[in-house]
Amino acid sequence: MTLLDIMKSAVVIPVIAIDDPDHAVPLAKALVAGGIRVLEVTLRTKHGLDAIRAMAQVEGAIVGVGTLTQPEEFAASRDAGAVFGVSPGLTPSLIEAAKKSGLPLLPGCMTPSEVMVAREAGFKQLKLFPAVPAGGVGMLKGIGGPLPDVTFCPTGGISIETAPQFLALKNVACVGGSWLTPADAMKAGDWGLITELAKAASALKAA
Repeated sequence: MTLLDIMKSAVVIPVIAIDDPDHAVPLAKALVAGGIRVLEVTLRTKHGLDAIRAMAQVEGAIVGVGTLTQPEEFAASRDAGAVFGVSPGLTPSLIEAAKKSGLPLLPGCMTPSEVMVAREAGFKQLKLFPAVPAGGVGMLKGIGGPLPDVTFCPTGGISIETAPQFLALKNVACVGGSWLTPADAMKAGDWGLITELAKAASALKAA
């Protein structure tokens, strides 16, 4: 699958931070059961790579790695089983690491200039991040005029209530969000609640 294929099959990509490695497999199973198959596991905790390794074995899960900020993280994440990567921004060293690793990268950007720099480097699928502080729906509409060939996954400050506004835009394939994995439900092991949240998210439609 190409990165665009993954984005178009996602609608919502949960942004996942694993504090307890024992949560990785049941969480992935709960999300997949609710129709959410594309999972972004961040490297914000020390268990990120182990969680990717475990979740990649869950049937139906398409596991990616988030919060890529260092070049050496690309190959390590790919070797753990990640099939795509997400970064909060884009630097020359990250561009080179993505090319060397072969890991498809969804880089973050916040301004039209950053979008243009990423596009020049060959990236036409981007993450508007942080989406709401960056201008949200209004910013995406504005960028869509002069840069219509770029497709976005806005992430940051989006909820189940506001997601439809983003998904209605032609240049948005999916959104990222952390509301699918609330910390209290994770701590309690309430996988049934997470499956219900996933079902509600997977019922959303992109333009």
